[in-house]
Amino acid sequence: MELKRAFDFLYYQQKHYPKTDALAGKENGQWVKYSTQDVIDIANRLSIGLLKLGIRKDDKVAIISPNRPEWNLVDFGIQQIGAVSVPMYPTITVEDYRYIFNDAGVKVVFVSDRALYEKVKQATEGMDIYAIYSFDKLPDVAHWKELEAIAKGEDVSQLEPHKAAVKETDLLTLIYTSGTTGRPKGVMLSHKNVVSNTLSVTKTFTHIPNGNSKALSFLPLCHIYERTGSYVYVYKGISIYYAENMDSIAANLQEVKPDTFNTVPRLLEKVYDKIVSKGLELTGTKRKLFFWALDLGLKYDPAKDMGLAYNMQLSIARKLIFSKWKAALGGNIKSIQSGAAALQPRLARVFWAAGIPICEGYGLTETSPVISSTPAIPSEVRIGCVGKVIDGVQVKIAEDGEILCKGDNVMMGYYKQPELTAEVLKDGWFHTGDVGELVEGKYLKITDRKKEMFKTSGGKYIAPQVMENKFKESLFIEQIIVVGEGRNFPSALIVPSFENLRNWCQAMEIPYSNDDEMVKHPRVIAKFEEEIEHYNAHFGQWEKVKKFRLLSKPWGIDSGELTPTLKLKRKVIHQKYANYIEEMYT
Repeated sequence: MELKRAFDFLYYQQKHYPKTDALAGKENGQWVKYSTQDVIDIANRLSIGLLKLGIRKDDKVAIISPNRPEWNLVDFGIQQIGAVSVPMYPTITVEDYRYIFNDAGVKVVFVSDRALYEKVKQATEGMDIYAIYSFDKLPDVAHWKELEAIAKGEDVSQLEPHKAAVKETDLLTLIYTSGTTGRPKGVMLSHKNVVSNTLSVTKTFTHIPNGNSKALSFLPLCHIYERTGSYVYVYKGISIYYAENMDSIAANLQEVKPDTFNTVPRLLEKVYDKIVSKGLELTGTKRKLFFWALDLGLKYDPAKDMGLAYNMQLSIARKLIFSKWKAALGGNIKSIQSGAAALQPRLARVFWAAGIPICEGYGLTETSPVISSTPAIPSEVRIGCVGKVIDGVQVKIAEDGEILCKGDNVMMGYYKQPELTAEVLKDGWFHTGDVGELVEGKYLKITDRKKEMFKTSGGKYIAPQVMENKFKESLFIEQIIVVGEGRNFPSALIVPSFENLRNWCQAMEIPYSNDDEMVKHPRVIAKFEEEIEHYNAHFGQWEKVKKFRLLSKPWGIDSGELTPTLKLKRKVIHQKYANYIEEMYT
């Protein structure tokens, strides 16, 4: 069976791994499951419903919803008639929705709930939109099943000419990058871009059995990282269970007991910090054992033989301590894929030591997204690298260190923006904007984001991501941004880990009033001075953070400092805290 269009994966699953739980989501506290046949039947009815509504090949249809099975059902329904999905984050502003609807020429919108319906209604005022459908049942709002119902009794064979007309070179999806600056750009990804990437990624996924495994999904489906991941799952016959929300992940892991999931480093940092926080609550022998195991794990390198004595100790640590970590993740985890930002090496070490393979990868929306991936094979792991370049993709390092990429995974271009496309696609090579190197000639290592590097007034380059990742190893630092463009030294804005700070204050017999007051407390500031001094030792004299400011409010997506994949919006943070930054240099 030839796999050329994204919807072909669905029929491949039907032929090779038909499932009773191809997709599953929680409704009223119960898991509602859709079989492979259910997914195909519903997708077909939605395809017919869209045609009856007047949607044709290349028309744009928006999906705005947190992860749930309906997302995929609509996605496949759109694809089969050659229409183009325009997925969007539920967290963006009405103004952003209006801009994207106009730019893309969206004709139909699917939303999940009342709040999103109201935002979309406001954003589409005065526009020629055919319909807005909701996934939740809402009074006076068209329900998505009404579209499906239009096709009842219709002959499904009428879809065959429409499916046949969809070519691999056709536009599959238009993804507006959340971006850290300016207006979002519409990334045009063809069926070939995404299908080729899915097939290449699957070659590094041999440790997950085909047809009899489960994945928990919680990263946004509107981001190509989780979207391509979902096609990998469909192709391999892995059941996809959607977490109810970000707060329910721990409980959903226990219910689903997945074999795998995709995540971002920020969430792994939170898991690790929570584990360490629990360890700090232990006393006596249990506490000693916990931190002995942790210290052992932090020295681990999966690609090396650590020696007989170490291996025997690790075996004991896995039985006594790390087995509880695996149980907390459901007990069946065979790998966790980490992407979208740099992973702290200590996290890779300690999770691999615990018998939980963390497979770091790298890519961009423009590359569908995977460029490199780490297989769950210890000998192929290089701590601090983002894996090997996947099949069908070429990488070269430019003279200035920028990573360039070529392959079927590289986007068609930016929608209606040929000038911007020409800036990043030159001589067939996509310019990633990331700086890196090839270790041992084949393992890709990212050293920084080209646009995020800055020069001090002394002409020295600073790579903030590298520094921030190191400082976040501190139990007391939750979030940090290193600043200092054109200044004579780097400084930092820091959001403390308030849970660990409270525990420390209690141990030091410092009365804890509230977060606002404690970030100004002299002894708290002195403690952070110690932490900064400790981690500064890893950097050259010109890189050392000389001043810092503690902040009492964490950065978030809704408050505007983080992208939906939890990366820092540096420009926003610089503007929002301009006064604090200025104070550090006066």
